[in-house]
Amino acid sequence: MVAMIPEFPVLQTPRLGLRQIVRADQPQIFLGLSDPQVTQYYGIHYETLESTSAQMDWYELVQRGGTGLWWGIHLAERLDVLIGTCGFYEWEQEHQCAELGFWLLPAFANQGLMRETCDAVLRYGFRHLQLHRVQARAEPANLASCRLLERAGFQLEGILRECERKQDHYVSLHCYSLLRTDAAAAVYLKEEPA
Repeated sequence: MVAMIPEFPVLQTPRLGLRQIVRADQPQIFLGLSDPQVTQYYGIHYETLESTSAQMDWYELVQRGGTGLWWGIHLAERLDVLIGTCGFYEWEQEHQCAELGFWLLPAFANQGLMRETCDAVLRYGFRHLQLHRVQARAEPANLASCRLLERAGFQLEGILRECERKQDHYVSLHCYSLLRTDAAAAVYLKEEPA
């Protein structure tokens, strides 16, 4: 049975807000997913604003189908301007398992913003979606994402060798996971102060 989320969960961190992605965000989604620095290690790249409508359709599809939940990241004082996205996809509700994905505009990198975002999203996933396992994949050369996952408590499970084709070559992916029962997950499960 698919769990329906009655109202999209808005999340807050000390510096950021995480909200539902809407059609009006398409220019900012295009800004990120057309930037070679963002898409170098990301599975999607768009050449035109119009083609980005496929990504907007996907955000709606995974939410409506109960297979994912994806947030737009904005600075606390700028609700209308997204600086990245983060969320769950391939959410298998029966198995309480989902995959974590994210991207951030280069101008906002190296400030701890994605870690702040992932902490909020993981807290929501473990506490409200009752996830048991969160997994993530990253290219070995994507050191920033690998470090982020490791600092968030994910364990490297192994490598999927040359499992994806990008342009004219194959890429391998590091496979990470964080279980609800891992000691590192305790920080996401504890009650937040009122």
